[in-house]
Amino acid sequence: MSVPGRRLAIALLAGAGSCAAPLALAAPALPVAQTKVDTEVRTLVPGLETLYQEIHEHPEIAFHETRTAAVLAHQMRRLGFTVTEGVGGTGLVAIYENGAGPTVLVRTELDALPMTEATGLPYASQEPMADHSCGHDLHMAIWVGTAATLLEFKSAWHGRLMFIAQPAEETVAGAKAMLADGLYTRFRKPDYALALHVDNEAAGHLVLKPGTFSSAVDNLQITFKGRGAHGSMPSESIDPIVMAAHFVSDVQSIVSREKNAAQFGVITVGSFQAGTAANIIPDNAVLQLTLRSYDPQVRSVLLEGAKRTAAATASMANAPAPEVLVTSSSAAIDNDVALTARTAAILQKVAGGDLEVRPADGAALSASEDFPEFTTGGIPGVYYTLGAYDPKVLARDKASGTPVPVNHSPLFAPAMEPTISVGVRAMTYAAMNLLRGR
Repeated sequence: MSVPGRRLAIALLAGAGSCAAPLALAAPALPVAQTKVDTEVRTLVPGLETLYQEIHEHPEIAFHETRTAAVLAHQMRRLGFTVTEGVGGTGLVAIYENGAGPTVLVRTELDALPMTEATGLPYASQEPMADHSCGHDLHMAIWVGTAATLLEFKSAWHGRLMFIAQPAEETVAGAKAMLADGLYTRFRKPDYALALHVDNEAAGHLVLKPGTFSSAVDNLQITFKGRGAHGSMPSESIDPIVMAAHFVSDVQSIVSREKNAAQFGVITVGSFQAGTAANIIPDNAVLQLTLRSYDPQVRSVLLEGAKRTAAATASMANAPAPEVLVTSSSAAIDNDVALTARTAAILQKVAGGDLEVRPADGAALSASEDFPEFTTGGIPGVYYTLGAYDPKVLARDKASGTPVPVNHSPLFAPAMEPTISVGVRAMTYAAMNLLRGR
């Protein structure tokens, strides 16, 4: 345990690759000596590991993260933050004022995925259909550790910390919910926004990239409306399963024939629900789709193409028009070029060879998320990734030809260290570098 308001207190609630030249980096002076920050972080790591395991054992899915939010709120209040809970449902906002200066937003996510963990870890999820297989539990531990470290060295910076824990990132709905609940009117609009995400690269490896960093996402629900009948009398029906099956194949022609072959675009049907028995043709079939893209024009091609294909499929079957709903969406992450360079420059001094700065036209992530909602209106933002897998595990899997589990796999099992310590150091310096003044 540590002194409240200074070091982290873990008092758990009871029951609760480049194709162009990289950015040219300046060499700013560190606001606090690296040795001092390293020493502080080492004292925090045992408690952060405990916090991580506690959260991992008790995951909660989107908009149900009440216990998780309460654990984080407790930690932030003990550190001295002013905490508001229930923002955008289950989100929380923690504010710390430290004199005149800019406001820096640091984001973490609260939610887990609706899936069953299969890692066999001693601290594996105790919930049958909830698993932190994306890494948000690590993000939360790093978020709390960053807050504690910044307060330990608050004489080295001035400004305002705005630490937010958002619900429902996995459904790309939580950021919008917080903003709709007055995030930037009740708590002030930030000057900068920062976030990170772990992946299955070597633990401690940081990747930054200006410009497009990840894809846009549009999630659809398409309901094909037919006419039910006995399975032995298909002529008496309008079979929605046949319609939906045709659509699953035909919609891929949008990717292969309408989208520019040189540009990224994906249409995936992730859920197909229809019928209750072998001898019943149902009335409806419901599909869940996710569309991913980088370029706004490609995004439009995919979205309009999916809607048009669904309508045409129903028309060919002489069926009513399908119901097409966009259930959630978010733009691509677009890292501010100047802020990325500024962040990379400071992290290069503390990460060395573990920092990869990709060029603007380099590889971006095909995954998506809703962090871009927090940078709407011209707020400069930087989002980067942090490797979280033990290099020995990576080497073993490579030698055996075993695929390394990716985020969202039931086998995703990141290493706590050095992931947590590198994550805390990196986010601490990234925030501190912005809080030295405009």
